[in-house]
Amino acid sequence: MPTRVHEFDWPDRVVVGTIGLPGARTFYLQVRSGSQLVSIAMEKQQSALLAEKIDELLDQLRTVENNPFSVPTGTPPELVDNDQLEDVREQFRTGAMSLGWDPATAQVVIEAHPLTDADDDDELLEEDSDESEMLVVRMPVGTARAFAKRTREIVGAGRPACPLCGYPMDADGHTCTLPEA
Repeated sequence: MPTRVHEFDWPDRVVVGTIGLPGARTFYLQVRSGSQLVSIAMEKQQSALLAEKIDELLDQLRTVENNPFSVPTGTPPELVDNDQLEDVREQFRTGAMSLGWDPATAQVVIEAHPLTDADDDDELLEEDSDESEMLVVRMPVGTARAFAKRTREIVGAGRPACPLCGYPMDADGHTCTLPEA
């Protein structure tokens, strides 16, 4: 079966957002270019790791000697996006992801593949799998910096951690499970 690739080379918008209340949120990576809109579900940990790795990649690019790319250290104010997700229609639930750099276009590249049975078994995604679709997003460095910042904020906006045990506290109460000494 041929793979349907949702490809965004210079997206108008690329964000991570959530639907639901803290403790029961679903995270989405949403990309829009013109009228094309794709939303893929992600785990909270995937979102956090993606933001962390994007910042690491951009920070590493800044240290390259004679770097021809203008990589911002912070988020350019004009690229801040605090708007809600648009019309969410889940395309697929994310399994394997990869992050890269395209020096020809000076863009960060994210590839996301659907969750497969192999992911459930902690196996690697095989080249000859029956994967039916994937998402490829290429974004300039300023957009990538803004994406990472927003994603960290979204991840951090969940339930507060208990100051004693460190586990998340629900709005309707919390049974503290202190670690044994």
